[in-house]
Amino acid sequence: MIARIYQPARTAMSSGSAKTRDWVLEYAQGEARDIDPLMGWTGSGDTQSQVTLRFPTKKAALEYAREKGIEVEVVEPHKRKPNIRAGGYGENFATNRKGPWTH
Repeated sequence: MIARIYQPARTAMSSGSAKTRDWVLEYAQGEARDIDPLMGWTGSGDTQSQVTLRFPTKKAALEYAREKGIEVEVVEPHKRKPNIRAGGYGENFATNRKGPWTH
């Protein structure tokens, strides 16, 4: 069974970077999900797809997979471009202003 090692992205609801520094090892789904005829719930007999392991570094995750004989696919993270904001409200209070404050 193939597992995926990746660094999770931040959620859409947050601007911070919490829970994005660790590396995650997740197993791929081994079998298709089926629908329960009585309740309509989806389910599967594949319990490996429920396993999520967190590691502090990519090296630690790869080492764990090698020790356990797990075939892995590593997904490298996309780095964010820095958002550099020139000027703005904060510049009104800077001690090294370039021009006089006129209003």
